[in-house]
Amino acid sequence: MDLPEDLKYSEDHLWIRSGNGRSVRIGFTEYAADQLREVVSVSLPSVGDEIVVGDVVGEIESVKSAGDILSPVAGVVSAVNAEIDTNAELVNDDPYGDGWLFEVEMSDDDGLDDLLEADAYADIIDS
Repeated sequence: MDLPEDLKYSEDHLWIRSGNGRSVRIGFTEYAADQLREVVSVSLPSVGDEIVVGDVVGEIESVKSAGDILSPVAGVVSAVNAEIDTNAELVNDDPYGDGWLFEVEMSDDDGLDDLLEADAYADIIDS
């Protein structure tokens, strides 16, 4: 299973990629995509939404189950992946690339401190 070392991870199976400044991009891990199987729809937050850690910011539905998407960081949503609306299977096909979900301009520089490194996330999914 692919767990890129340059990403941070949440216990809710999201990856977080640092961008410029406080900007981060968020998506589901390959593990989550495999567990969900065939994703059929994703609802995402709106650009400009203020979010805090643990907020329900969307929902994902697959042929296997449905669940909430919880924000791993606090800040303001700065972009959403419009491709997901019409092509939800990108979450399965390319979870670390074109299957990204949304971007957030974090409210503080410490927003990534409580997230997991790849090896710690691997321990969670292996247990």
